[in-house]
Amino acid sequence: MHAVVFAYHDVGVNCLKALLNAGIQVDLVVTHEDDPNENVWFGSVAKLCQENNISYITPSVTDLSALLPKFQAIAPDYIFSFYYRFMIPEQILACAKIAALNMHGSLLPKYRGRAPVNWAILHGETETGATLHVMELKPDAGDIVGQAAVSIGPDETATEVFSKVSQAAVSVIDQVLPSLLKGVVPRKPNELQKGSYFGGRKPADGQIQWNQTAKQVHDLVRAVAPPYPGAFIDHEGKAMIVARTTLKGPFPAQLNLGVCGIQVVDNRVFGICGDHLAVEVLEWFPANK
Repeated sequence: MHAVVFAYHDVGVNCLKALLNAGIQVDLVVTHEDDPNENVWFGSVAKLCQENNISYITPSVTDLSALLPKFQAIAPDYIFSFYYRFMIPEQILACAKIAALNMHGSLLPKYRGRAPVNWAILHGETETGATLHVMELKPDAGDIVGQAAVSIGPDETATEVFSKVSQAAVSVIDQVLPSLLKGVVPRKPNELQKGSYFGGRKPADGQIQWNQTAKQVHDLVRAVAPPYPGAFIDHEGKAMIVARTTLKGPFPAQLNLGVCGIQVVDNRVFGICGDHLAVEVLEWFPANK
């Protein structure tokens, strides 16, 4: 079996390794140049390609369509997309002789779209996972090929959950590869009406609103904790990143739970929330650090 792989991030690295270990011939990898303005804390697909003598390219989104003849000439059995950041044009997807398949970091049809792990934590979910699905023009809408679930602990950050999702993605690949190697793509309907779609998140979305509940604040902190941009507040005229909080007491009796915002008691920092409960700020630092 021959494949063209669009890949980036840890999911891209781990799933590409799984394909290679299964003996799939990867004729070309399409990945991204690292953004110098981004905090890159994940594995490099380009480096993996260099180590395995795999041909790879890093086109811009506007260059993709112009590469159509290249993909048509390769005529792969499969096209795989593993956390590739651009929408792949429909004409390129059609170059796959058997199927074009994408790995998404949620249990579809839930959390279609961008930043699925971050959104799941933000909404207080206790479970998420990885889904391999057939690619269509509409994002994350094609039939489901395989899934694996992971738990989300009450204090786990997006980075910790993403690591689990990355391993779940490999489990999904390993689960379906025996069928794919025979040219058979297992399918079940992706019932979109039972799920949800979310857009990308911006750093400004991380501003803490103390009128929310303590759990909502805690979940926001977990969802965007560094190396993501971080939840932030303005404290005494200075922007502060709130990197870690806890809902677990006991909290000092001196706290005034009727006044929202930051209170410092006995050298401990607390945020009083709209439901008259507190989060303790375990780690925070100036935003310019």
